Amino acid sequence: MDETPSAEIPSADYRKAPAHIAADILLEIEAVHIRPDDPFTFTSGRLSPVYVDCRKIISFPRARARLMDMGVDMLAQIAGLEEFDAIAGGETAGIPFAAWIAERLGLPMLYVRKQPKGFGRNARIEGTFEDGARILLVEDLATDGGSKLGFIDAIREAGGEIAHCFVVFHYGNFPESITNMAEKGVALHGLCTWWDVLAAAETRGYTADQLNQVRSFLRDPDGWAEARDTVEV
Repeated sequence: MDETPSAEIPSADYRKAPAHIAADILLEIEAVHIRPDDPFTFTSGRLSPVYVDCRKIISFPRARARLMDMGVDMLAQIAGLEEFDAIAGGETAGIPFAAWIAERLGLPMLYVRKQPKGFGRNARIEGTFEDGARILLVEDLATDGGSKLGFIDAIREAGGEIAHCFVVFHYGNFPESITNMAEKGVALHGLCTWWDVLAAAETRGYTADQLNQVRSFLRDPDGWAEARDTVEV
């Protein structure tokens, strides 16, 4: 019998795990979209039968408070509460999450532009920090991690140090999202992945075909995407 990859197996105490709580919250606020017959196209050009709209979190105060509390707990366990000097949000989706985490940690907040604004100081980073400040990059989600690399470069070019990036949701099926950032010396941390959402979705009324399509995509995203029509998101 074939063995199932360990990343696909929820823990025995999964219902109590923060990853499951986070996945349940995303499902409850309808941030999760499963559309195998009408696939999405990401900014990277990748095709997907699924999409998570983490921007919806900002409109649900109780949900976002729970997620941010769990995020701070995760960071405390992984890195320690005194590991950071400032919190930076990536333009634009990462900005509110960075603000909420910075408030909880009592730290200065910054945000990083995708490109210099083209006038005034022509800055990519808004806010101030000292040279050598240890900065946590915060984003809403990570697919293949490509967009994070530019933010990391901008922080370092401005004199900051960065070793950690936090996201609410990590797709979890693109190995390069981990390896590309590891090559930059940055660890990627996410509250939950698609495997967590799938486990939570089993009791949410999705059809077996929908969930099987998602599993197929997660195991082989490029193979799944062949010959699929797309809709831009």
